[in-house]
Amino acid sequence: MVAVEIILASLLLIVAVVWFAKRSKSDKNSLAQSEQTSSPERLALSSLLDATMTGMREGLLVVNRDMRVVASNPAARKLFNPSVATLQSQRLTELTRNPAIYSAFLDGLKGIERSGVKVETHGPERQIFDLRVVPIGANGNGAEGALGVFFDITRTERLEIVRQEFLSNVSHELRTPLTAIIAFVETLENGAIEDAESCQRFLSIIRKNASRMHSLIDDILELTAIEGGNVQLRAGPVDLFALAEEVCASLAAKAAAQDVTLKNNVDPEVMVYADQRRLEQMLTNLVDNGIKFSREHGTVSISYESDTRDKILVHDNGDGIPSQHLDRLFERFYRVDRARSRDMGGTGLGLAIVKHLALLHHGEVTVTSDLGKGSTFIIHLPKLS
Repeated sequence: MVAVEIILASLLLIVAVVWFAKRSKSDKNSLAQSEQTSSPERLALSSLLDATMTGMREGLLVVNRDMRVVASNPAARKLFNPSVATLQSQRLTELTRNPAIYSAFLDGLKGIERSGVKVETHGPERQIFDLRVVPIGANGNGAEGALGVFFDITRTERLEIVRQEFLSNVSHELRTPLTAIIAFVETLENGAIEDAESCQRFLSIIRKNASRMHSLIDDILELTAIEGGNVQLRAGPVDLFALAEEVCASLAAKAAAQDVTLKNNVDPEVMVYADQRRLEQMLTNLVDNGIKFSREHGTVSISYESDTRDKILVHDNGDGIPSQHLDRLFERFYRVDRARSRDMGGTGLGLAIVKHLALLHHGEVTVTSDLGKGSTFIIHLPKLS
């Protein structure tokens, strides 16, 4: 899609160059010749070019030898000065003090084409543009003018940052278990395999780390599918009490190992509207998270409240979460206590999956927490109509 937009913008660039050349030539002609060129065909072409420039999402700016603007489109005006009706006749230095922009247009007037010039604006919203400048009417003494097109690559840059962070996090998360597996395999190869007790312990550690890698890859694939829109919901009425019972039963052994009590406080008649399998997945992730971070002899409970939307609450009486972490808690790989999370087998993706599944239901997930008292995660779902 991005490539198509760039190709389209490049074609529009050529059209605009032709328009400027015709306009410059027309300015030098006599009045009689000018009248001849005002044929219906020429007027139609001019209207078409004006409409094309106006419809461009990319900012287009044309300057003459004096660095004064001779043509622009609405996207360029929005970029430089949205409060004025036209940028005509303004000097480039009056529009911007950005040295990268000025340098690119200066090279264009010298007959040098510039591309890949990265331009950042720091207004109410930070925007990033890829500026391409081409000379117009270039000859041995330079060019008659220069035309620049500003491609908005803000979203592309943000996605690239997210991609790099994701790859970095995945690499880091995989490196730890892989390092442990390799280390213990080498230990076994160097003779520890002869010691039955040590051998069994090392194999147990290898299995644990392999399982962690398997869980991480499963969560990555799951989150990628959800974010990519490849997960289809089969929403319908769900018996929340029965579902909560199933979730508690599936995690009972894990809770008992942590000396944590699971409670289903949902009334038996409560029905909610959701995809049953995906709601079970959300509740499992939240209850599992509560078990990991509960205190010894702690409690994790599932309850329900009716408001403008259905609210499903998962509460634990653990140590709570510091307020500075709450806003980022549902980000991929974000952990409040990294060491503890890894020791408990967490992948760092469980809450991110819950967030995106809730959004897929046209709902959301929120969290409140009191240090020393515990945390409450709330799934908000549209009511069953």
